[in-house]
Amino acid sequence: MKKFLLSHFNRAIRILLATNALILLAGAMLGPIYAIFVEEIGGDLMDASVAGFLFAITAGLITLYTGKYSDGMRHSDKIVILGYSLIGTGFLLYQLVDSVMSLFAIQILIGIGEAVYSPAFDKLYSKHLDWGKSGTEWGTWESMNYFTAAFGALVGGILVTWLGFAALFYLMAFLSFSSGLYLYVVSPQRVL
Repeated sequence: MKKFLLSHFNRAIRILLATNALILLAGAMLGPIYAIFVEEIGGDLMDASVAGFLFAITAGLITLYTGKYSDGMRHSDKIVILGYSLIGTGFLLYQLVDSVMSLFAIQILIGIGEAVYSPAFDKLYSKHLDWGKSGTEWGTWESMNYFTAAFGALVGGILVTWLGFAALFYLMAFLSFSSGLYLYVVSPQRVL
């Protein structure tokens, strides 16, 4: 168990794990209750499905381009910051959703943010893997992905039950912007 503690990883991996955990946590908080939100704005289950489709198809198509583009990028950290910021903006814009069409537009924006950051993040993470620890360090990311999904699902439900969707959206945006801001602060230090 000792080798799975973050202190055993290099600083860049720890930073990437921590900031990405906040992004994944933010998204996970809405996931299980997303259809309820769609219903609250006048949509139905089919609208929730179409919104999910628009996010995924946008992210999938654009990732093909951004993945290729990230190979030639010298400052992948800036691309990750941009992606985190786009996602945070989308989460903040959930506050303004008053129709299914505006929801669809925001889902596309969040899909673009996902497509922008994911390949650049993977490039950075792979670049900073320690020799002989790639399985452990990628396994730690995978495990963190599941832990944030579990914790996010629970926290999102509790938060919306007690405070409503507005509080959830503000927290999701805060986590996303905090991740981007932290990367912005550490990137001039040549950590990434």
